[in-house]
Amino acid sequence: MALGMVPALIAGSLIAGVLITLGLNVDALAQAITPFADGWAERDRSVLRTLLALVIVAGAITATVYTFTTLTLLIGDPFYERIWRAAEEDLGGFAPSPLRFWRSVGDGVLLVLRALGYALTTWLVGLIPVIGSVAAAIVGPVLAGHLIARELTSRPFQARGIDLTGRGRLLRGSRARELGFGIATQLIFLIPGGAIAVMPAAVVGATRLAREVLERAEQGRAEQGRGEQGAAEQSSTDPNPAA
Repeated sequence: MALGMVPALIAGSLIAGVLITLGLNVDALAQAITPFADGWAERDRSVLRTLLALVIVAGAITATVYTFTTLTLLIGDPFYERIWRAAEEDLGGFAPSPLRFWRSVGDGVLLVLRALGYALTTWLVGLIPVIGSVAAAIVGPVLAGHLIARELTSRPFQARGIDLTGRGRLLRGSRARELGFGIATQLIFLIPGGAIAVMPAAVVGATRLAREVLERAEQGRAEQGRGEQGAAEQSSTDPNPAA
């Protein structure tokens, strides 16, 4: 379980290094992007480059939310698989089978693409006048929580032979549980050191969530089957069926 803290620590260190480097060089970066402003008046040039530097920093901070989560999940895949297997064994009722390598690679690519899309969406929402910052503060954790829940539950679903489409359908049927788990995890991630301490427990929680979602889907199918059977029996015994 302690090894599950290592990926978050590595990802956090990498991202902190990038942010520090960006902060030290953001003025030079803004200047390099706006060579056309070299001939402007000093005040106009300074205002433009200051605003651009703020946009770059805001975009980097927004991207950090998703980059950290994505990096942690990608780096930690071997660690989290061990935790997941241990959780499945403790919960019982299922013997984990080996996961397909190429399917895991495909999921990793989709994770990166989805994270980039969510980061761009959050950044664009943040640019909306007046309400942008508040809206982005809400949209960001919701999308990041959705990303975390989908990725952490992919392993238990995948081991049961459920493909990407099936996973999405199952989670849509338990959207409140999915978002509740994901958003709570993401909010803890925002606390310094939170991800390092919580990520192993999040893997176990996602395993339990996947089982609950599957049980709920099975119960729904069973109830639907009983309802259809009852309707069929009633129809067969009705002496005056409707025309």
